[in-house]
Amino acid sequence: MNATIARLSAQALLGRRRGVVLLVIPALLIGLAVLLRVLTDADGGYDAVLTLGYTLALPLVALLAASAVLGPEIDDGSIVYLLAKPVSRHVIALSKFVVAWLATLALGALPLVVAGLIMDSGNPRRALAWGAAGAVAGTTYSALFLALAAVTRHAVVAGLLFVLMWEGLLGGLLTGIKWVSIGAWGRQVGYRFSARLDDAFLPLSYAVLAALVVTLGALWLTGDRLRSFTLRGDE
Repeated sequence: MNATIARLSAQALLGRRRGVVLLVIPALLIGLAVLLRVLTDADGGYDAVLTLGYTLALPLVALLAASAVLGPEIDDGSIVYLLAKPVSRHVIALSKFVVAWLATLALGALPLVVAGLIMDSGNPRRALAWGAAGAVAGTTYSALFLALAAVTRHAVVAGLLFVLMWEGLLGGLLTGIKWVSIGAWGRQVGYRFSARLDDAFLPLSYAVLAALVVTLGALWLTGDRLRSFTLRGDE
C-alpha cells in the first residue's frame, strides 16, 4: 500500500459533497433507531432498522466511498498524472481500496452495532452479529464497487441497480440468489455470532470463501483496468 496515495484518497473522500452524504447516511440510521426505541418496545422495530441499515445504508456507503476515491479522478482525467508515477497499478488499487474499506467499516458496519445497541442494549451479541455481517459484506462491496468505478464512468448507477435489484428485490424473492449474494454471505457470518440474525442457509466456509474470492478478484480487476489507461486518458 502507498501511504501518500491513501492520504490523498482520504482527502478526496472527505473533501467532497459525497463525504457529507457519507456522514448523513449513518446519522439517519442511528436517528431512526433512537426514534423507534422511544416509540416502540425493545423488539418492535429492531429487525426493520437493522435490515434497512444492512441492505441499504451499508452498500450505499460502500458505493459512495469506493466511487469517491477513484471515480472523480477518472472523470476529470487527473488519473493520468497518478498513473505516470512509478507505482504499481495494483498498489494504487489496494491503497484506494483501504481508504474506501475503512470508511465503509466506520460509517456502514459500525453504525449497525450502534443501532443494535440502541434498540436492545441488553443483547450486545446480536448487535455485534450485525456488525460482523456488515464488516464482511462491506469489505466485499467496497472492492466490487471500486472495480465498477475503474470499469465504467457510471459506477454509481450500476452500483445502485446492483444493490436495489440483485441484492434487494431478487435476493428477497429467489432463495437461490443467496448463493451469489454479498449480503447473504455477510449474514451467514453474522449468524455464527447470533442465531437471531437470520436462518442458516449457506455453509459458513462457502460464505467466507465466496466473499474472499470476489474481494480479491475485484481488486485484481481494478489494478488490471488501471493498467489499460494511457497518459492520454482512458482507452
